[in-house]
Amino acid sequence: MFPRYDRIIESEDDKFMNKVVHAAMLILLFSTVFPSWVCAQNSSFSQQDRERLTHIEQRLTNVEQRLTNIEERLIRLEEGLKATNQRMDDGLKATNQRMDDGFNALNRRMNDLNGRMGDLFGLMYVLIGGMLTLVGFVLWDRRTTIAPVVRKNREIEERGEKMEKVLKELALKDPSVAETIKRVGL
Repeated sequence: MFPRYDRIIESEDDKFMNKVVHAAMLILLFSTVFPSWVCAQNSSFSQQDRERLTHIEQRLTNVEQRLTNIEERLIRLEEGLKATNQRMDDGLKATNQRMDDGFNALNRRMNDLNGRMGDLFGLMYVLIGGMLTLVGFVLWDRRTTIAPVVRKNREIEERGEKMEKVLKELALKDPSVAETIKRVGL
């Protein structure tokens, strides 16, 4: 039997041919089921019936050719779809590869940036440590520099206090010294 292609055939001629094919198939079926019709001694086929059968056979051949053509077109269409799907898959793979490469490049840049930030933080810690060391050195240096001055100042103050005591005692004994001390404001 022929496969059913009635869903593919859409024109009126094709529908008619489809009916003819079905009628021919029914004739063939009945001829095999009831061989007495075919093998009867009294064949009442006329020349016109034979021409009709020949015409039906030609139409069946045409239908078979059309069906073969349709099958070939369907095969070509499927091959075209496969090729299109392959191109789309290749394009998607290429796009995915480019996206992966872009993400990898972005990750590398981010890692480089993180490394540089770490280097900057390290440099900042070194600078802060250097500044604190400098401040400590300045304070230490100031203390060591001022200590002799403070000591000398104490010695001078002590000496001045001693001299003031001596002058006050001398002023008790000598009135002219007392008057000079008052004038000066000691």
